[in-house]
Amino acid sequence: MKNRTIIGILCIVLAVAIMFGLAPLMNSVASGKIEVVQVVGRIDPGQLITEENIKVVQIGSFGIKDTAIKDKNQVVGKYAAVTLVPDNCIYPDMVSDDSDSADNVFRQLNGTQQAMSITIPSFANGLSGKLQNGDIVSVVIVSESESVIPPELTYIRVITTTTAKGTDNDKITENEDGSTDLPATATLLVTPAQAKLLALHDHKSKMYLTLVYRGDAETADKFLKAQNELLAKGGEGNE
Repeated sequence: MKNRTIIGILCIVLAVAIMFGLAPLMNSVASGKIEVVQVVGRIDPGQLITEENIKVVQIGSFGIKDTAIKDKNQVVGKYAAVTLVPDNCIYPDMVSDDSDSADNVFRQLNGTQQAMSITIPSFANGLSGKLQNGDIVSVVIVSESESVIPPELTYIRVITTTTAKGTDNDKITENEDGSTDLPATATLLVTPAQAKLLALHDHKSKMYLTLVYRGDAETADKFLKAQNELLAKGGEGNE
Protein backbone atom coordinates (compact mmCIF):
# COMPACT_ATOMS: atom_id res chain seq x y z
CA MET A 1 0.00 0.00 0.00
CA LYS A 2 2.83 2.37 0.86
CA ASN A 3 4.46 1.75 -2.56
CA ARG A 4 1.21 2.43 -4.32
CA THR A 5 0.76 5.63 -2.36
CA ILE A 6 4.27 6.80 -3.21
CA ILE A 7 3.77 5.97 -6.89
CA GLY A 8 0.44 7.80 -6.86
CA ILE A 9 2.02 10.88 -5.28
CA LEU A 10 4.85 10.82 -7.83
CA CYS A 11 2.35 10.61 -10.70
CA ILE A 12 0.43 13.57 -9.31
CA VAL A 13 3.64 15.59 -8.91
CA LEU A 14 4.71 14.70 -12.45
CA ALA A 15 1.31 15.66 -13.84
CA VAL A 16 1.44 19.01 -12.04
CA ALA A 17 4.97 19.62 -13.33
CA ILE A 18 3.87 18.93 -16.90
CA MET A 19 0.80 21.11 -16.55
CA PHE A 20 2.53 24.11 -15.06
CA GLY A 21 6.02 23.70 -16.53
CA LEU A 22 6.39 21.82 -19.77
CA ALA A 23 2.99 22.67 -21.25
CA PRO A 24 3.43 26.47 -20.98
CA LEU A 25 6.91 26.10 -22.46
CA MET A 26 5.55 24.18 -25.45
CA ASN A 27 2.77 26.71 -25.88
CA SER A 28 5.32 29.50 -25.78
CA VAL A 29 7.39 27.85 -28.50
CA ALA A 30 4.34 27.14 -30.62
CA SER A 31 3.02 30.66 -30.27
CA GLY A 32 6.38 32.33 -31.01
CA LYS A 33 6.38 34.68 -33.97
CA ILE A 34 8.96 35.25 -36.69
CA GLU A 35 9.15 37.61 -39.67
CA VAL A 36 9.90 35.96 -43.00
CA VAL A 37 9.86 36.95 -46.66
CA GLN A 38 7.12 35.53 -48.88
CA VAL A 39 6.00 36.26 -52.43
CA VAL A 40 2.76 38.04 -53.27
CA GLY A 41 2.00 35.91 -56.34
CA ARG A 42 3.45 32.91 -58.13
CA ILE A 43 6.96 33.46 -59.54
CA ASP A 44 8.28 31.02 -62.12
CA PRO A 45 11.91 29.84 -62.35
CA GLY A 46 14.20 32.39 -63.99
CA GLN A 47 11.89 35.34 -63.23
CA LEU A 48 13.42 38.47 -61.69
CA ILE A 49 12.13 39.16 -58.17
CA THR A 50 11.24 42.79 -57.53
CA GLU A 51 10.15 44.56 -54.36
CA GLU A 52 6.57 44.50 -55.66
CA ASN A 53 6.70 40.70 -55.80
CA ILE A 54 7.39 40.15 -52.11
CA LYS A 55 6.13 40.94 -48.64
CA VAL A 56 7.43 40.51 -45.11
CA VAL A 57 4.93 38.66 -42.93
CA GLN A 58 4.83 37.52 -39.32
CA ILE A 59 4.09 33.83 -38.82
CA GLY A 60 4.46 31.23 -36.09
CA SER A 61 8.05 30.11 -35.72
CA PHE A 62 7.23 26.51 -34.85
CA GLY A 63 8.52 24.19 -37.57
CA ILE A 64 10.25 26.97 -39.53
CA LYS A 65 13.92 26.36 -40.34
CA ASP A 66 16.44 28.94 -39.16
CA THR A 67 17.62 29.43 -42.76
CA ALA A 68 14.30 30.91 -43.90
CA ILE A 69 15.01 34.30 -45.49
CA LYS A 70 13.97 37.17 -43.23
CA ASP A 71 15.59 40.12 -45.03
CA LYS A 72 13.95 41.21 -48.27
CA ASN A 73 17.29 42.51 -49.52
CA GLN A 74 18.40 38.87 -49.81
CA VAL A 75 15.62 38.29 -52.36
CA VAL A 76 15.03 41.52 -54.31
CA GLY A 77 17.07 41.66 -57.50
CA LYS A 78 17.64 37.91 -57.60
CA TYR A 79 15.96 35.28 -59.76
CA ALA A 80 13.70 32.43 -58.77
CA ALA A 81 15.53 29.11 -59.01
CA VAL A 82 12.31 27.19 -58.42
CA THR A 83 8.62 28.04 -58.55
CA LEU A 84 7.81 30.36 -55.65
CA VAL A 85 4.23 30.44 -54.36
CA PRO A 86 2.49 32.65 -51.77
CA ASP A 87 2.35 31.64 -48.09
CA ASN A 88 5.55 29.58 -48.35
CA CYS A 89 8.86 30.53 -46.78
CA ILE A 90 11.77 31.29 -49.10
CA TYR A 91 15.11 29.60 -48.48
CA PRO A 92 18.52 30.54 -49.98
CA ASP A 93 18.58 27.64 -52.46
CA MET A 94 15.28 28.86 -53.94
CA VAL A 95 16.84 32.01 -55.42
CA SER A 96 19.78 32.61 -57.74
CA ASP A 97 22.04 35.53 -58.56
CA ASP A 98 21.38 35.07 -62.28
CA SER A 99 18.75 33.64 -64.61
CA ASP A 100 21.17 32.14 -67.10
CA SER A 101 22.25 29.04 -65.22
CA ALA A 102 21.52 25.81 -67.06
CA ASP A 103 19.44 24.53 -64.17
CA ASN A 104 17.19 27.60 -64.26
CA VAL A 105 16.55 27.15 -67.99
CA PHE A 106 15.93 23.43 -67.62
CA ARG A 107 13.27 24.12 -65.00
CA GLN A 108 11.42 26.32 -67.51
CA LEU A 109 11.15 23.70 -70.26
CA ASN A 110 7.50 23.10 -70.99
CA GLY A 111 7.43 20.75 -73.98
CA THR A 112 7.38 23.37 -76.73
CA GLN A 113 11.12 23.85 -76.33
CA GLN A 114 13.87 21.41 -75.55
CA ALA A 115 17.52 21.42 -74.53
CA MET A 116 19.95 19.82 -76.96
CA SER A 117 23.74 19.53 -77.00
CA ILE A 118 25.84 19.65 -80.14
CA THR A 119 29.51 18.81 -80.53
CA ILE A 120 32.20 21.50 -80.62
CA PRO A 121 34.92 19.60 -82.50
CA SER A 122 37.51 22.36 -82.63
CA PHE A 123 38.53 25.65 -81.05
CA ALA A 124 37.03 27.71 -83.88
CA ASN A 125 33.69 25.92 -84.11
CA GLY A 126 32.63 27.14 -80.65
CA LEU A 127 33.74 30.79 -80.90
CA SER A 128 37.16 30.01 -79.44
CA GLY A 129 35.70 29.04 -76.09
CA LYS A 130 34.13 32.47 -75.55
CA LEU A 131 30.44 31.50 -75.60
CA GLN A 132 28.48 32.42 -72.49
CA ASN A 133 25.14 31.37 -71.05
CA GLY A 134 22.33 33.37 -72.63
CA ASP A 135 24.21 34.27 -75.83
CA ILE A 136 22.20 34.41 -79.05
CA VAL A 137 23.99 32.58 -81.85
CA SER A 138 23.51 31.57 -85.46
CA VAL A 139 24.47 28.12 -86.69
CA VAL A 140 26.54 28.01 -89.87
CA ILE A 141 26.31 24.70 -91.69
CA VAL A 142 29.32 23.79 -93.82
CA SER A 143 29.07 21.01 -96.40
CA GLU A 144 31.38 20.05 -99.25
CA SER A 145 29.78 22.49 -101.67
CA GLU A 146 28.51 25.41 -99.57
CA SER A 147 28.09 27.08 -96.19
CA VAL A 148 24.72 28.43 -95.13
CA ILE A 149 22.76 29.63 -92.11
CA PRO A 150 19.43 27.80 -92.36
CA PRO A 151 16.44 30.05 -91.60
CA GLU A 152 15.47 27.65 -88.80
CA LEU A 153 18.85 28.15 -87.11
CA THR A 154 19.28 31.91 -87.44
CA TYR A 155 18.80 32.88 -83.79
CA ILE A 156 19.24 30.31 -81.02
CA ARG A 157 19.88 30.76 -77.33
CA VAL A 158 22.90 29.13 -75.71
CA ILE A 159 21.93 27.46 -72.45
CA THR A 160 25.51 26.58 -71.55
CA THR A 161 28.72 25.06 -72.82
CA THR A 162 30.27 22.01 -71.18
CA THR A 163 33.79 20.64 -71.05
CA ALA A 164 34.75 17.05 -71.79
CA LYS A 165 34.85 16.55 -67.99
CA GLY A 166 31.19 17.55 -67.73
CA THR A 167 31.75 20.98 -66.20
CA ASP A 168 29.29 23.70 -67.30
CA ASN A 169 30.51 27.13 -68.36
CA ASP A 170 29.37 28.93 -65.21
CA LYS A 171 31.20 26.44 -62.98
CA ILE A 172 34.55 26.23 -64.77
CA THR A 173 37.59 27.01 -62.61
CA GLU A 174 41.22 27.49 -63.56
CA ASN A 175 43.60 24.56 -63.60
CA GLU A 176 46.78 24.65 -61.52
CA ASP A 177 48.74 25.98 -64.50
CA GLY A 178 46.31 28.86 -65.00
CA SER A 179 44.60 27.35 -68.04
CA THR A 180 40.94 26.41 -68.32
CA ASP A 181 39.36 23.42 -70.01
CA LEU A 182 37.71 24.21 -73.34
CA PRO A 183 34.07 23.38 -74.02
CA ALA A 184 33.37 20.15 -75.88
CA THR A 185 29.64 20.70 -76.37
CA ALA A 186 27.17 23.55 -76.55
CA THR A 187 23.68 23.04 -75.13
CA LEU A 188 21.05 25.03 -77.01
CA LEU A 189 17.41 25.93 -76.42
CA VAL A 190 15.52 24.59 -79.44
CA THR A 191 12.19 23.41 -80.75
CA PRO A 192 11.73 19.73 -81.68
CA ALA A 193 12.13 20.52 -85.40
CA GLN A 194 15.32 22.50 -84.76
CA ALA A 195 16.62 19.60 -82.71
CA LYS A 196 16.11 17.21 -85.63
CA LEU A 197 17.93 19.56 -88.00
CA LEU A 198 20.84 20.05 -85.62
CA ALA A 199 21.14 16.31 -85.01
CA LEU A 200 21.30 15.69 -88.76
CA HIS A 201 24.04 18.27 -89.36
CA ASP A 202 25.96 17.34 -86.22
CA HIS A 203 26.22 13.88 -87.74
CA LYS A 204 27.06 14.68 -91.36
CA SER A 205 28.28 18.31 -91.59
CA LYS A 206 30.47 20.84 -89.86
CA MET A 207 28.80 23.47 -87.73
CA TYR A 208 30.10 26.83 -86.54
CA LEU A 209 28.42 28.97 -83.89
CA THR A 210 28.57 32.70 -84.57
CA LEU A 211 27.75 35.24 -81.88
CA VAL A 212 24.77 37.44 -82.77
CA TYR A 213 23.97 39.14 -79.47
CA ARG A 214 25.09 39.22 -75.86
CA GLY A 215 23.36 41.55 -73.44
CA ASP A 216 20.09 42.22 -71.65
CA ALA A 217 17.35 39.60 -71.70
CA GLU A 218 14.77 41.94 -73.23
CA THR A 219 16.81 42.49 -76.39
CA ALA A 220 17.76 38.81 -76.58
CA ASP A 221 14.08 37.91 -76.50
CA LYS A 222 13.52 40.07 -79.59
CA PHE A 223 15.89 37.86 -81.57
CA LEU A 224 14.16 34.73 -80.30
CA LYS A 225 10.78 36.22 -81.18
CA ALA A 226 12.02 36.89 -84.72
CA GLN A 227 13.19 33.27 -84.94
CA ASN A 228 9.80 32.02 -83.77
CA GLU A 229 8.12 34.09 -86.49
CA LEU A 230 10.41 32.50 -89.08
CA LEU A 231 9.56 29.05 -87.79
CA ALA A 232 5.84 29.84 -87.88
CA LYS A 233 6.08 30.97 -91.51
CA GLY A 234 7.88 27.75 -92.34
CA GLY A 235 5.03 25.74 -90.90
CA GLU A 236 6.89 24.27 -87.95
CA GLY A 237 3.91 24.95 -85.76
CA ASN A 238 2.23 22.03 -87.47
CA GLU A 239 4.97 19.60 -86.52
